[in-house]
Amino acid sequence: MKSDPFIPVLFDFPEFFETERLLVRAPQWGDGAVVNEAIRESLEELKLWMPFAQSMPALEESEIYVRDSRLKFLNRTVLNMLIFHKAEGTFLGCTGLHHIDWETRCFEAGYWLRTTSTGKGYITEAVNGITRFAIQELAANRIEIRCSGRNAKSAAVAERAGFLLDGILRLNTLGLDGELHDSKVYAKVRGAEF
Repeated sequence: MKSDPFIPVLFDFPEFFETERLLVRAPQWGDGAVVNEAIRESLEELKLWMPFAQSMPALEESEIYVRDSRLKFLNRTVLNMLIFHKAEGTFLGCTGLHHIDWETRCFEAGYWLRTTSTGKGYITEAVNGITRFAIQELAANRIEIRCSGRNAKSAAVAERAGFLLDGILRLNTLGLDGELHDSKVYAKVRGAEF
């Protein structure tokens, strides 16, 4: 007898989690201003790797992004989350889970951090937190981090967070610089890394 189909929109789980220093939560109406401020501060660094940062978005565009992210979170299609410093309340960046396959419980984690917050371990802490969230709340079987073979900082985060390099896809993606890039694929899988 076949079981009832899984319907993601009916799956309840928390909209936030905390780590030692961070509050990571689903986007809310009105978050566009802090996201926009962080992009403005970090545009030159983000421009290298993030499609949304190829030009400075207007405040309205950032608000549209967070509202769209909120709706996708509720629909369970993309789980973008905002990172805040718990003690100070300041917005630090974003993490989240995308390319979600609910049937196999496979997720891809992504992240970015504002420039003034780099070098303090926040993004590794956030990635460890989103990984625990995926395992404990979403019953993840596999969590991936993919990055350009040229993005040494992103690869270092994956490695510090204990993700293992599954492989390198050679010249498989067009970088934002217009050149073909390798992609590094890191993963944690149930039964091996958790």
